[in-house]
Amino acid sequence: YLIPFIFLTGIGMAIICNLGTNVFLGQISYVTKALAAVLQLGVTMDYSIFLWNSYEAHQEEGNPPAEAMEKAIAETFTSIIGSSVTTIAGFIALCFMSFTLGMDMGIVMAKGVVFGVISCITVLPSMILFFDGPIKKTKHRPLLKDFAGIGDFVTKHAYPLLALAVLLLGPAVWGYRHTAIYYNLDSTLPRDLPGIVANAKLHDTFDMTCTHILMMNADVPAKQVRKMADEMKQEPGVKWVLGLNTILPPSVPQELIPDHLKESLITDDWQMLLIGSEYEVASEEVNSQVEVLSGIAKKYDQGSMLIGEAPCTKDLIHVTDHDFNTVSTVSIAVIFIIIALVFRSVSLPVLLVAVIEFGIIVNMGIPAFTGTKLPFVASIVIGTIQLGSTVDYAILMTTAYLRGRCEGKDKKTAVREAVNVSTKSILVSAVSFFAATFGVGMYSDIDMISSLCVLMSRGALISMICVIFLLPSLLLIFDGIITRTTKTVNV
Repeated sequence: YLIPFIFLTGIGMAIICNLGTNVFLGQISYVTKALAAVLQLGVTMDYSIFLWNSYEAHQEEGNPPAEAMEKAIAETFTSIIGSSVTTIAGFIALCFMSFTLGMDMGIVMAKGVVFGVISCITVLPSMILFFDGPIKKTKHRPLLKDFAGIGDFVTKHAYPLLALAVLLLGPAVWGYRHTAIYYNLDSTLPRDLPGIVANAKLHDTFDMTCTHILMMNADVPAKQVRKMADEMKQEPGVKWVLGLNTILPPSVPQELIPDHLKESLITDDWQMLLIGSEYEVASEEVNSQVEVLSGIAKKYDQGSMLIGEAPCTKDLIHVTDHDFNTVSTVSIAVIFIIIALVFRSVSLPVLLVAVIEFGIIVNMGIPAFTGTKLPFVASIVIGTIQLGSTVDYAILMTTAYLRGRCEGKDKKTAVREAVNVSTKSILVSAVSFFAATFGVGMYSDIDMISSLCVLMSRGALISMICVIFLLPSLLLIFDGIITRTTKTVNV
């Protein structure tokens, strides 16, 4: 009963160190601040579980507590480092985003994993040894029994399980490609915020939807400005174009207008026009309108700039599409290389990454069937986070399988024992990740944070199912290729 509190205390100290060192970054986004603690808790809980399981095993062999802990640290250090490297690589991949939220979240979370590792091999062992007596007095029977039957089930149904995954792939890919994404940042905020309420009131009362701002050179003649404004008014969705030269009649010289009224619309270098649109921000109609209006403005002034929420959001769509491809490619490539180096294998990185990517596609495809729209950030970062944080499950399973093959066991026995040995640790790790993120997803009123947490919690469970049932099937089916392309296996 006591060990969970020790785990949380050790991880809590690592979280405090991580959040405290953010002061050196100057500032972090509210999204990163909201997610950092729960994400660090979910990701680094594995390391504590690995250490505790090893410590218990060595104590059962008759070793005294100090010696058992020494052996546990030595035994789990390599696996913890290997596990953390893939997780850190996933977060570092976010730093390749041009959208600065990625850099922000990537640095903070990579730093959090490092603090989690340090805490696990220093603070946690000290606390376990210090409270060894109370831990033994409050020890209870294991709530989770061994999962011996799962290994038998998987080895007997390897081909049907693979066939089931192939059947699911089609709908998953369809959902993945058809999941609705929104880019309007206002949509991520609670509807009862004063600013959101005010905007809704303006829309309902005055039919105000979207306003563009056009900046032009002040030297553009008033006659040309009026001609441009008339041309813009002819475009679909443009309700009005307002500026000093569009309001002021041609017969009234600008010199008659008081400076304190004129300076809001025109200066020595620039003149400003406001353009009212009836289209919603981030809609296809307003994006097309922005392109047309910008083209019209360029005919009269090559240095003109169309700015505002809609043009900014249009640029954001372009940037995030590029970021998605970049982050996905970098994260897959880096983790592929790490797995290849760890296992000294060509085939295993393909299988492990494929299994987790299948889980990501299923996870990201579900919103299309539930009618859920996701914020654009979720579509970029969730794949990288799920890959980096849950590929550890696959590494744990594969390590156990390779150990069995190196000991001379046949492929069915090696896979069956790997599943039986690994399932409990994978289940506890995945459920811990789920528990750490699901509550925030249900509680948060900010849709961006809520969506990310729900996706991460669901992704942990999906990856767990894929690793327990799909990965062993692949290891069994492709055993011949694996043994021939893996240097650490001599069969």
